[in-house]
Amino acid sequence: MQNVVGIDIGGSHITMAQIDPEKREIIQSTYVREHIDSFESREIIFSEWISTIEKGTDDLIKNHLLIGIAMPGPFNYENGTSLMQQGKFIDLYQINIKDELAQRLSISDKQIQFVNDAAAFLEGELFGGCVQGYQRAFGITLGTGLGTTFYDGSTVTDEDLWNSAFRDSIAEDYLATRWFIKRYTELTGEKILGTKELLDAPIEIQAKIFDEYADSFAEFIIKYVMHYRPEVLVIGGNIAKAYPYFKEKFNENLAKNNINLPVKISAIFEDAAILGAAGYALKKVQVN
Repeated sequence: MQNVVGIDIGGSHITMAQIDPEKREIIQSTYVREHIDSFESREIIFSEWISTIEKGTDDLIKNHLLIGIAMPGPFNYENGTSLMQQGKFIDLYQINIKDELAQRLSISDKQIQFVNDAAAFLEGELFGGCVQGYQRAFGITLGTGLGTTFYDGSTVTDEDLWNSAFRDSIAEDYLATRWFIKRYTELTGEKILGTKELLDAPIEIQAKIFDEYADSFAEFIIKYVMHYRPEVLVIGGNIAKAYPYFKEKFNENLAKNNINLPVKISAIFEDAAILGAAGYALKKVQVN
């Protein structure tokens, strides 16, 4: 029996779990999360990754192991080579991470598959989340940044629309958490950290901000997303948890433009990348 593991690597963490491929869900008892400093040296980063992976796979037979890894870009996902030249993981630039991990774990490089971290979110929702069975799906993560991915029936791609032209700036400036923080300060002179704190604000302030956000979000969908002709829109990220507060105005705006697009909210949120990385690895093995 093949043992499948999904791993999500970010600038400050590595999160992983074993996956039940038949139930298409995470085996919660195997969940491991560790802090990682992406600005550390190559050897420290690899040592911490290997320590975490071994902790989460010590009960598995190595030659039956399949590992899917969600990794931020820029990155050569097919070859497993890092192309990050600034910010996080600088010391891994042009290092073949697939080969390094395979050697250190004593497994074949064919047992390791990489997928873009934004695309992994939608892969997870397609594999074991809220959009199983759809043939054309657009995924958006709303949080500290803006992630955009599309599934055309065979492949999930990172659409990288975060810096697309929008109003007087870029889309991310209007759709990420920083817009809520900025707008709340403009209206009240006070500070919040995000949408969770906004829910404690006076109802009139709360309603005004969420209505404005709904206008921006709908404008973004109309301007960019409808070009893809998706059957469904799936939303993840921390802002998605506040969707009930801007849902009505958002859908009103779409309806005014004759758009009837089903919207699904992620039920697995942070686990989507882990599940998606594992699902992607399984798909790659089956294709090959």
